[in-house]
Amino acid sequence: MTAPPDELVADEAAVPVISPGPTEQAPDFGPVDRLQGWVVTGVVTALAAVTRTVNLGSPTDAGTPIFDEKHYAPQAWQMLHNHGVEDNPGYGLVVHPPVGKQLIAIGEALFGYNGLGWRFTGAVLGIVMVALVVRIVRRISRSTLVGGIAGMLLIADGVSFVVARTALLDGFLAFLVVAAFGALIVDRDQVRERIYVALTEGRIDETIWGPRLGVRWWRFGAGVLLGLACGTKWSGLYFVVFFGLMSLGFDVAARRQCRVLRPWLGTIRRDLIPTVYALVLVPFGVYLASYAPWFASETAIDRHEVGQSIGSHTKFPLPDAIRSLWHYTAKAYEFHAGLTNAAGNHHPWESKPWAWPMSLRPVLYAIDQQNVPGCGAQSCVKAVMLVGTPAMWWLAVPVLGYACWRTFVRRDWRYAAVLVGYCAGWLPWFADIDRQMYFFYAATMGPFLAMAIALILGDILYKPNKNSERRTLGLIAVSCYVALVLTNFAWLFPVLTGQPISQNTWNMEIWLPSWR
Repeated sequence: MTAPPDELVADEAAVPVISPGPTEQAPDFGPVDRLQGWVVTGVVTALAAVTRTVNLGSPTDAGTPIFDEKHYAPQAWQMLHNHGVEDNPGYGLVVHPPVGKQLIAIGEALFGYNGLGWRFTGAVLGIVMVALVVRIVRRISRSTLVGGIAGMLLIADGVSFVVARTALLDGFLAFLVVAAFGALIVDRDQVRERIYVALTEGRIDETIWGPRLGVRWWRFGAGVLLGLACGTKWSGLYFVVFFGLMSLGFDVAARRQCRVLRPWLGTIRRDLIPTVYALVLVPFGVYLASYAPWFASETAIDRHEVGQSIGSHTKFPLPDAIRSLWHYTAKAYEFHAGLTNAAGNHHPWESKPWAWPMSLRPVLYAIDQQNVPGCGAQSCVKAVMLVGTPAMWWLAVPVLGYACWRTFVRRDWRYAAVLVGYCAGWLPWFADIDRQMYFFYAATMGPFLAMAIALILGDILYKPNKNSERRTLGLIAVSCYVALVLTNFAWLFPVLTGQPISQNTWNMEIWLPSWR
């Protein structure tokens, strides 16, 4: 028998083998260019530090906080001088958990009761959040360049910029949920690595459910961060639900990819209870711990309500302190539930969640148009507006559409994970449209929008089967877009930071009628 010609052998070798089942995963558990990755992270973080800290103490309202800072900055200051407990005489109760105000109090303890003091911690965490986004996107894209692009986009995001420079709770919430998201991404890689080791050692078929995964400290850390998020604002609970389901989805995918016989049953048997512990019980415990000063106080609001406004006996054997906290929480919930348009509660800058993705109705935090010097005109405008950079936020619809296509058609887990984070900060608000809402609730959406856009730019840069000319065009397109975002951010910079500008310049900064 004669040997087949070399050409025939080459053709047969080039034919791919198509399998209907999942193939064995490649041992790829994260980027390997560590030095370069940290250099890029450091440079981008340094740029974030410059933008977030320049003239941080301005503006103020004649030395007092602006907008809703007027609630949280005084409460944080009171914590410093009242054994960690705050009150709110204007409403008769405190309507948000204590963690965000405890963080604000750190800056006030360092710098005093002034703009720098009550904004310092938020600015630091805003800088760290940029570093986290660089590391997260670098890990999920396996590209340091794409991670750096994501960090630059977040630096230039008007929403993330303003919430990092104002003492509102939403900036702290955004940082905590992004940090929890990053911890779960690292946990995903660690789980895949452990299962791959079991596969290579021949232990994958010892049971139909697959191997046990051991202690997962990154997931535990995510639970702690989510507990702090809930201790900042109750909307952190949305991320507990969404991220818990995402973590279980990661576990199912990892077991399927390593050919576990019953991946779904394996996840339920091996991972469900540990997930409930790490991402439900741990956050609940951290949330309760955030009230430690309230528990220790004898004079905190509603601390000793058992036997007064609530009865001494209960069907459930709970400690009196927990029952008092439940009563206190119920009153705060009633306050929020009563802030509805139907009840006559309206605000000139409120907006509904369908307007948030494109930043159609921003929030004016402060404005001064009376005898303001500094711009060369007789009277200048000095304003701070929370608005998303249009070059990013106005692309939200096509970005989300592409991310959904990549998720549901191409089964791309990277876009699926980013969509989970974005939707956790957006979709739950549709459940009660009558409630009074503001665009600053969308602060958690900004980092995930930057991640999604960076992934798309990465697809343009690294699209397979591209010749050198197309790669060059892709690089030019990506560079031009990033430059456009940075230019757009620079144009908006005066109204994001409260710099004095002329009335004509102010009019040019207002791009849509709904921005007025």
